[in-house]
Amino acid sequence: MTTSAELETPTVTVLPGAEATTTLTVRNDGDIVEAYTLEVVGDCAPWSTVEPARVSLYPGTSEVVTVRLAPPRSHEVRAGEMPLGVRVLPTEHPESVAVPEATVVVGPFHELRAELDPRRRSGWLGARFRTSVQNRGNTAVDVALTGKQAGEELRLAFTPGQRHLEPGESAEVGLRVRARKLIWFGKPVAWPFEVEAAEGTERDTGSEQPGRPEVLPGEFAQLPVLPRWLLIVLAALLALLLAWFALVRPAVRSTAKQAAHEAAQEKTPRNGQQGSTTAGGTGDPGGGQGENGGQGDGSEKPNASAGSGSGGSSSGTGGGAGGTQQSSATIDVQTGSGAKKKGTYQVPKGKVFGITDIVVANFQGDEGVLTISFGERKITTIALETFRNQDYHWVTPIQIQENDTVTASVTCAKPGTPATGTQASECHQVLNVSGVLSNLAP
Repeated sequence: MTTSAELETPTVTVLPGAEATTTLTVRNDGDIVEAYTLEVVGDCAPWSTVEPARVSLYPGTSEVVTVRLAPPRSHEVRAGEMPLGVRVLPTEHPESVAVPEATVVVGPFHELRAELDPRRRSGWLGARFRTSVQNRGNTAVDVALTGKQAGEELRLAFTPGQRHLEPGESAEVGLRVRARKLIWFGKPVAWPFEVEAAEGTERDTGSEQPGRPEVLPGEFAQLPVLPRWLLIVLAALLALLLAWFALVRPAVRSTAKQAAHEAAQEKTPRNGQQGSTTAGGTGDPGGGQGENGGQGDGSEKPNASAGSGSGGSSSGTGGGAGGTQQSSATIDVQTGSGAKKKGTYQVPKGKVFGITDIVVANFQGDEGVLTISFGERKITTIALETFRNQDYHWVTPIQIQENDTVTASVTCAKPGTPATGTQASECHQVLNVSGVLSNLAP
């Protein structure tokens, strides 16, 4: 051998983030001048250097160089023993390479990072949080999570409460915060609490004592079940309801009764006449003027909907002089979508029907067109979508002769939706005509 090299100590101890040194003696045992390249090999190489990294020696001489060890404070440099080797490579005789070895003991360090996400949450009775924990130290640890709250109004539970973490490993632990009782009324209440992440090292490493626990502040904002604004709204609604029953409803009922009484007086025939003409009227069967100011030809345009048609039915009440009686007829029309149907009522033979009132019901809110005709005379055509209920009244009855018909013709564009909330399959209209049914004059 023309080259010999020896490290000063067989064991070197160093802490991550710190620095340690040892020496290496290189000797030229050859008979020529030799240059040597010095290089650290093995696991320590990334963070170890030799100063100087190249030396030249005369025959029979030696030189001492410094080996500097500076491991970073990182979880990638595990605590424990690892080999250290320095390769001494001669330039002239590379076959005489020497690699002296020693043992480096890397000391442990502890660094635990924890985070609570989110820091604040709200709810009626409880909320869920997430705690993230990472072991940034260079030795394995058991991490225990605990929670505390000053007044013990909250219960804190972790799932799971303890985790084993290798160096560089991360984990998430669920946290459930629950209040001990509900808040029914009032303002929200903020309950602050703390989460503590404490670590303990493995027993067989002989490492240093655990670091200080990581303390994370959090807050749970407990909301009242019934907020203040809801109580204000309920109080206002109660006040309006009391005002309705105490003030508005009696006034509405009184006005309705007065209007009904006035309407009954206007319908009563004057000077004992049987309703064929009004006082001062012309006697025209279709020329009477209605209570609402419209003409007897029914030129108003109420809303209506179309439906499939069925025949009319009639009923009479009370007998009058000379075979005259009050009578009414109902025409029920039901029509499929896109179809057109008619419903009719035919005046009995030997009778004359003096019509004074028409009531049209579009209770489903259908869309389409309704045409009402008395015999060959068209009274009105109205759009179904513009009304739900519509009525017409004539002081002078419109006379319908025997065998003539009252016709309700419906064209259904779109069935509506009744009070049940389900759209109907067809349009449905009901027409009621009322008046005086009397015998034909001999």
